[in-house]
Amino acid sequence: MPELAPPAQLSATRWFLRGMAGSLAVPGFVLVATFVGFGGLLHDVGFPIGAGLLSTLFIWALPAQVILVGGIGAGASLPAVAVAVCLSGVRLLPMVVSVMPLMRGPKPRLWRELVCAHFIAMTMWVEALRLLPHVPKVGQPTYAMGLGTGMTLMSMAGTAFGFYLTNVLPGPFAVALLLLTPISFTILLVRNAKAPVDWLAIGLGAAISPLAVNSPGGLDLFWAGVGGGTLAFLIARYGFRKAA
Repeated sequence: MPELAPPAQLSATRWFLRGMAGSLAVPGFVLVATFVGFGGLLHDVGFPIGAGLLSTLFIWALPAQVILVGGIGAGASLPAVAVAVCLSGVRLLPMVVSVMPLMRGPKPRLWRELVCAHFIAMTMWVEALRLLPHVPKVGQPTYAMGLGTGMTLMSMAGTAFGFYLTNVLPGPFAVALLLLTPISFTILLVRNAKAPVDWLAIGLGAAISPLAVNSPGGLDLFWAGVGGGTLAFLIARYGFRKAA
């Protein structure tokens, strides 16, 4: 993929707008379709659309949002729901750590890093790893913020769309839309895999997934991802070296 711009003499605003334009790709529209299903869920459980849109803006992680809506709909206490949502977000920590070097830029600033970290979810992580290496370092932070902002706004639009058109969508179809993000995430992982260790991590993560189902706190994806990636790293570093 070529550089997204000639030598980076573009302003921060231009990089931000280019990032927003970068969100208008297939993964972004898959995300919209997924949040259409989430909007339908909000309507079915009687969750206010305003609160649902704020959950997309501030939580920005669909599994955690489903936990929030389901927990409140089931009458769980707010502290218990808050703890469950926080634990669900722990799975994103390795993603933040792995992609943050691409978002700091030549002059790191704490507020920019916090904003960029907030936007890291499955789709954003994969797209950041794909796009940011082709952005000049000076433009990476604002490009990342534009990319995250674009995806968030598209997801909020999908949430509202699904909420108000839920009577038009068949129930099973609206629920099936929620599965589009994990399916898309898997496809993007396979597409971006290049080195043997990448394929090894995907395979080991898939093998660990059935063992991690129903992990406390909803951390099944966290343990599958961290476990598979760690084992792949150790095998690549020590196993291949011994074989050589």
